[in-house]
Amino acid sequence: QVQLVESGGGLVQAGGSLRLSCVASGLIFSRYHMDWFRQAPGKQRELVATITSGGSTNYADFVKGRFTISRDNAKNTVYLEMNSLKPDDTADYYCVAGIVRASYPHWGQGTQVTVSS
Repeated sequence: QVQLVESGGGLVQAGGSLRLSCVASGLIFSRYHMDWFRQAPGKQRELVATITSGGSTNYADFVKGRFTISRDNAKNTVYLEMNSLKPDDTADYYCVAGIVRASYPHWGQGTQVTVSS
């Protein structure tokens, strides 16, 4: 059974930083692409960043230059380093795992990020 457990969310002032972590179990972590999605109140869920099994990364335009996704296969962990946070970044952030490209079958429970102005 695949489990993804996020941590690191919280309240931060605009311009601040947070680092989200997601520990995965029940899967061969190195074979999966890992992704971060977010969903703000009243808005659709959106893809924030992806890191492939080979370590290639991709970002949504609205976080490019501010967020960095990385992974540590030895620890079965994916990270999202978030800098220069804006109030618009306020959302629940979800860790996601999949094998097939653009397939997102496994989801964590989410961690809340609130950015105050």
